[in-house]
Amino acid sequence: MNDALRLAAENSASGRTFGSLVQDVARLMKRHFERRARQNGLPITRWQATVIIYISRHEGVSQAEVAAWLNIEPIALVRLLDKLCEEGLVVRRGHPTDRRVRTLWLTAAAQPVLERILEINQMIRAEAFVGLPDSARDSLIESLVLVRDNLASVVADDAAAAELPADA
Repeated sequence: MNDALRLAAENSASGRTFGSLVQDVARLMKRHFERRARQNGLPITRWQATVIIYISRHEGVSQAEVAAWLNIEPIALVRLLDKLCEEGLVVRRGHPTDRRVRTLWLTAAAQPVLERILEINQMIRAEAFVGLPDSARDSLIESLVLVRDNLASVVADDAAAAELPADA
């Protein structure tokens, strides 16, 4: 057995697989965010916060683009957006050239909510990285970006290959 397979088997047996660790971290950060949000009087879920942050960085984005970025079904996003619209945080507008497309915009009321979301995120990151030197934190983030990009490339290649005609 080569070293990579041996190490993978050892880590798997100890419950330290890469996928499970990434999933645990994501789950714990989501829980921590929702608890912090409630403690700060911010009645918002992690998904709602994620959508608000994304819209703030991509004002005028289409609902379909947000659903694709979140990797959720458009109908699930519609329900989430309905709630954000009811709260007065997001507005939907028609696309200037395609009336089938709805674009998303933050309202003025969303700005203080966005600021609180970003503050909570910063607190959680600080707590998550306690005891980790800045260089190790930076390496971890760079490594995760590389892993994400590698996987995104494989997924894109697989999707492109699936679209090729059978005789290609």
